[in-house]
Amino acid sequence: MLENNKPIPIEQSVLAQFEPIARLSANRLEELAGVCFAEFISKDLDPTRMSNNGLQALYLLKGDLGIRYENGNKVILQAGTDAAKHPLDANKLKIRDTIALTPIEIVRIDLDLLDIMLTWDQLSGYPPAQTQKSLHGQNGKRGVKVDEASFNAFKLQNGVFEKLPPANIEAMFARLEPIDVEARQTIVTQGQEGDYYYLIQKGTAHVTRVKDPNKPPVLLAEISTGAGFGEEALASDNKRNATVTMQTDGQLLRLKKQDFIELLKAPIINTINLSDAIAKVAAGATWLDVRFESEFTYHHVEGAINAPLHELRGYISQLDNTAEYIVYCQTGRRSSAAAFILAQFGFKALVLEGGTRGNN
Repeated sequence: MLENNKPIPIEQSVLAQFEPIARLSANRLEELAGVCFAEFISKDLDPTRMSNNGLQALYLLKGDLGIRYENGNKVILQAGTDAAKHPLDANKLKIRDTIALTPIEIVRIDLDLLDIMLTWDQLSGYPPAQTQKSLHGQNGKRGVKVDEASFNAFKLQNGVFEKLPPANIEAMFARLEPIDVEARQTIVTQGQEGDYYYLIQKGTAHVTRVKDPNKPPVLLAEISTGAGFGEEALASDNKRNATVTMQTDGQLLRLKKQDFIELLKAPIINTINLSDAIAKVAAGATWLDVRFESEFTYHHVEGAINAPLHELRGYISQLDNTAEYIVYCQTGRRSSAAAFILAQFGFKALVLEGGTRGNN
């Protein structure tokens, strides 16, 4: 039981028991564990009443939870069972209410944060395009191009990549150029024209600015792995407003100005609402679920086939290039990226608006 009913941190190994959290990279799992806490709920209370407007997934860590669905059916969810490995998403599962049949412990996960982590993890490295797989086969070894730790999920929610269209994430990974740097090396200089956006993959740097020509530069910040710099000059087409100097040896990822500007523009992705999608499927279109196999197995649209986003290129030869696909995921983020990839191979694909979360 939790001391004084206060939340306590959760070990990564505990989170790794749940789906689709278990599919996250080690870096992402560490990030998520840093913001997750076990929460004690007394017997006879309803933990879903405390949820944030359906924007959280609830996982049962300990105890027994009674669930009543909108259709009147009731079940008992026991911690440690296969069913408890999946999130209790009240909106998606049409849950009316729940009750703690025993004292329980739960963890709540922000659904948007988890979806961002899953999307960027899956797009950070595809298996070779020529790799072939069965549509329901086992996962292959991933060829990661960059260290996922360089892309802190919380910065992806609120930083320069917040507005990056999901369909452009893979293109950005392909265009990022790794460069080795040394301690005391100046990367950008205040007053110069902006030519690259930089991301620190390894190492530490100081950001300084000259405010008075007669005085030494002022230290603005010390930045390290996962920090980016240089976007202001590129986005505003102004000169650099600070100098960045490496304090250690390390490695940077850089993106050309032209690529930076181009990739922040949304590609043409065609979407479709649920009623029109159902009509399309009735006329011969096919549902394509690009979530992880574990998510697909737990719950999917009837008749859908599963082609996880990170393995999609390996499935191309098994897809019908004369068919029309309705691509979906939880929110539309992963399916938008998948539709863009399919379009590159000449497939006709539409994205389900709002994903499964927006069409309960």
